Amino acid sequence: MTAQPIARLTFDDWLAGERAAREQRSEYCAGEVFAMTGASEAHNLIVANLLRDLGNQLRDKPCRVYPSDMKVHIAAADVGAYPDVMVICGERQFYDERQDVVSNPTLIVEVLSSSTEAYDRGDKFRHYRALPSLQAYLLLAQDRLQAELFVRQSDGSWNLTSFDQPSDKIALPAIAAGLILGAIYDKVELLR
Repeated sequence: MTAQPIARLTFDDWLAGERAAREQRSEYCAGEVFAMTGASEAHNLIVANLLRDLGNQLRDKPCRVYPSDMKVHIAAADVGAYPDVMVICGERQFYDERQDVVSNPTLIVEVLSSSTEAYDRGDKFRHYRALPSLQAYLLLAQDRLQAELFVRQSDGSWNLTSFDQPSDKIALPAIAAGLILGAIYDKVELLR
């Protein structure tokens, strides 16, 4: 996402525009709309690897894996966003009958870039934390082998675990799944 405000709208106005748009996407934050830029090859490979791996693991479980075309609405923060990957376990809560906006993800994954990293770690994570259903937030670098998993604790605090070895296992108990760091980066050409 690029930090270039386009206009000041309501969430419903933004949503109507997103649904009508064919080419460009944007994210909404409290009346401001921010244009999103295209993703790199590394970003797309990481997301594809995640979708495949999580989809296979959750095939016979009551969880659904969504790519970045599914929007999330965070009413408490007045935010509409497109997470890179989202998992919902159990009943889905849709914004309306169109079923293209949800409000109860269990896991959100964001792939970091130089233009989004500060936002994904800061304000965006703060917004996501307002979702009572969210149990885990996974950040993945796209230029190096690195994952950071934030897990909500029973007292509402968040515990951080970092991973940087190909054999590292990332346990995701909230969705009864796990990932191997090296598999997330399969075929990704890392800079270092």
